[in-house]
Amino acid sequence: MSQPPRIDPATIELIDAAEVGVMPRRQLAHKPGPVVRLLLGASLVLIAFNLRPVFSSASALLPEIRDQFGLSATAASLLTTLPVLCLGLFSPMAPKLARQIGTERTLLAIVFLLALGTAMRGLSSVPLLFLGTALAGACIAVGNVLLPGLVKRDFPDKAALVTGWYTMALCAGAAGAAGLTIPLQEAFGGSVNAALAVWALPAVVVGLLWFPQVLATRKRAKGDSYVVRGMWRDRTAWHVTLFMGLQSALAYCVFGWLVPILRARGLDGVTAGAIVSVSVMIQAGACLIAPHLAVRGKDQRLINAGLCVIAVGALLGLLFAPLSTVWIWAVLQGIGQGGLIAVALTVIVLRTADPHAAAQLSGMAQCVGYTLAAIGPLIVGLIRSWTGSFAWSAVLFVALGLGAAVNGWFAGRAVHVKAETVKVPG
Repeated sequence: MSQPPRIDPATIELIDAAEVGVMPRRQLAHKPGPVVRLLLGASLVLIAFNLRPVFSSASALLPEIRDQFGLSATAASLLTTLPVLCLGLFSPMAPKLARQIGTERTLLAIVFLLALGTAMRGLSSVPLLFLGTALAGACIAVGNVLLPGLVKRDFPDKAALVTGWYTMALCAGAAGAAGLTIPLQEAFGGSVNAALAVWALPAVVVGLLWFPQVLATRKRAKGDSYVVRGMWRDRTAWHVTLFMGLQSALAYCVFGWLVPILRARGLDGVTAGAIVSVSVMIQAGACLIAPHLAVRGKDQRLINAGLCVIAVGALLGLLFAPLSTVWIWAVLQGIGQGGLIAVALTVIVLRTADPHAAAQLSGMAQCVGYTLAAIGPLIVGLIRSWTGSFAWSAVLFVALGLGAAVNGWFAGRAVHVKAETVKVPG
């Protein structure tokens, strides 16, 4: 078996640029000064911060949301599943929007629409609660695809640094919403509506900060067009996609249900939110370290499967182990889950031979993977509804982990997907 392909930073930059339909910075006529770059980097990090609070804020208040809105257990399950489903359904729109109206303008639109969707959850209406959640999920899907390529395009010399801050901001948004939503509810006099809607404010602020970047945008030259053939028929591509989807299902079970699970075990809401907040911040550190470990071996099979074992084992500990050990399991779960998302993204790069194939595989993995991931939170809710307990969720966690480990093992082999990249005449 051949050694894993070596991917240099320039190639990774081109991969991300190709995915969002933008040109690398070195092909642009104008390079911004240090102050402009600082503002640009800060804006990107702040946008990333807003891409996760929708998930963990609703999770923290799920019992109160059910009581206030009169939701059944099935409806509550759909509420936690809906934004994850939107990640898969709407991610293919991102490159098309970027090509038609520009990446910066697209991001501006989705940030303000995200704020609108988040604010709609604070209205005393069940239809608007679900509509706002779906709108927010669609905006997050587009932002997930556009932001990494923009980071690599505008910061080719500091891509690792800015990507690290971007990843930390994603985790900080999720952790902040998990840990602060219940204290905010108490500060607002017990208002569930206010505690949900308040997370629209950071999105409005970052939209105002991003607006000058849109005004400064110049029209960019179009690059050559390419078509990738055979990706959807390749077995390795499907292993990568299923690895992405199944590990994401575990992640969104954590975002959507870990706080209610811990509260059902007897912890108060503030403590449960704090535990999840710490676990998510540990994920950020794992995201930074895992890719470096993954590329050091001859392939990624062992690290992919091993992280699945850690993530699932820690979830079982959070479900059944004595509450006195819950912080230990939370840290381990953060290590396993954070490492999984990082290596899942890494194998997309390593399993492809060129930037266009990588962009195609990334789109396939996000579209199919996130749609598949929506099943996880939905089934957890249904199990809770049918059995009156979260205990049987352990079976689901083991099944998802086993599926992720098997597909991660095959996705970790040092081979390329069999796909052909063809240049389309302009």
